[in-house]
Amino acid sequence: MDITIYQALLPHDDPDASLAFYRDTLGFEVRNDVEYGGMHWITVGPADQPGTSIVLYPPAATPGITDDERRTIAEMMAKGTYASINLATADLDGTFERLQASDAEVVQEPTEQPYGVRDCAFRDPAGNLIRIQEQR
Repeated sequence: MDITIYQALLPHDDPDASLAFYRDTLGFEVRNDVEYGGMHWITVGPADQPGTSIVLYPPAATPGITDDERRTIAEMMAKGTYASINLATADLDGTFERLQASDAEVVQEPTEQPYGVRDCAFRDPAGNLIRIQEQR
């Protein structure tokens, strides 16, 4: 089989804040921004990786979920326990400093993990956990 990772989805609840974080803070390019019914689906990704994207989506638009489930998702997003993604960089310390200087919420400073990686962690404006691992 020839299968690649094409898109990962992360929820967002504020398109302007999400766009500013992923475009301006992380430096990702915006590949698509679709508005429908007051909701936005924003596709972003690293400029040098055109085949891999993150789709920032409004969880309220998910078909088939109940109002109670929507409230639970909103509560989990507010606590930062709903979604996460792992990214990687060759310059973890420089990336950490740049993110720390922004308004990103620091969860963990660069740390050597017992499982053999060095990484740090932030939350995006929607509360999603962003772990950034040092490429070695």
